[in-house]
Amino acid sequence: MKEKIITGRKYGMAVLLGYLALLVAAVLAIVYGAVRGRGFFIALGVLYVSLGWIGLCGLRVLKPQEALVLTLFGKYIGTLKGEGFYCVNPFCSAVNPAANTKLSQSGDVDGAKGGIVIAAGQAGGAVEVAGSKKISLKIMTLNNSRQKINDCLGNPVEIGIAVMWRVVDTAKAVFDVDNYKEYLSLQCDSALRNIVRIYPYDVAPNVDTTGDGVADEGSLRGSSEIVAERIRKEIQQRVDAAGIEIIEARITYLAYATEIAAVMLQRQQASAIIDARKMIVDGAVGMVEMALERLSENNVVALDDERKAAMVSNLLVVLCGNRDAQPVVNSGSLY
Repeated sequence: MKEKIITGRKYGMAVLLGYLALLVAAVLAIVYGAVRGRGFFIALGVLYVSLGWIGLCGLRVLKPQEALVLTLFGKYIGTLKGEGFYCVNPFCSAVNPAANTKLSQSGDVDGAKGGIVIAAGQAGGAVEVAGSKKISLKIMTLNNSRQKINDCLGNPVEIGIAVMWRVVDTAKAVFDVDNYKEYLSLQCDSALRNIVRIYPYDVAPNVDTTGDGVADEGSLRGSSEIVAERIRKEIQQRVDAAGIEIIEARITYLAYATEIAAVMLQRQQASAIIDARKMIVDGAVGMVEMALERLSENNVVALDDERKAAMVSNLLVVLCGNRDAQPVVNSGSLY
């Protein structure tokens, strides 16, 4: 379906004023006919008062960044875009299948008054009063519900995204999909699952996230910008058929699932302890080497292999220990 923009219809105020003027004339005609006994004027006035209001059904008022898709006896005749007071065929009807659908997002045209309220990513809803048939062209933010997805290593991860989107083709949004808001929400869920399954939560060895056959350091936590951009492109490919433009996608929540969160925390703590110990040992070995070299260069004391081994052992115990060293004064010989 190709969008057609209706132009040159912004004369709603003239039609309204003309109707009011003719209504006054009809009332005067009825009075005149009753006084003068002219049945023709009475019939003409009554006919206009009874049927003249039909022309008012074609008046449409649009605010900035709003659109109205119109059909005439089931045929799509065009879309009104832009603010103004329009006058169209009074038998035209506005179409918006998503008018009664409220996602957990910002900027719906019908506000918070009514409709079918559907949390993004869920199927439940509550039926209330019908909403407006107008389509918002503003940039809206869809806060999709958190999902539990397994990453490429099989670890369950909870992740949530926020998607900034807007309608760019009203004809596609209304006629090519059943409900463009629900369609967008479901496609966001599907695209999110496809992308998250490619990445590990943290950097892992021998993992290819780009598809070029070479292992890289991509991860959900460390490459959030790249992951978000891939999610945006994936969603855009899926919603092109609905006339929707995806402006931006951002990760709003990322964590291990509750059933493995404690275990992964212990793993991270163990990894941090091991890294810290490696740093301490590397520094201690360097300090021992420097001490032996300085003693040998300055001829402070001559140490045989056995004494060097004892000195190295003592220094490593002091430098790598978790507690303060207790000095021991040796007043005798080692032998």
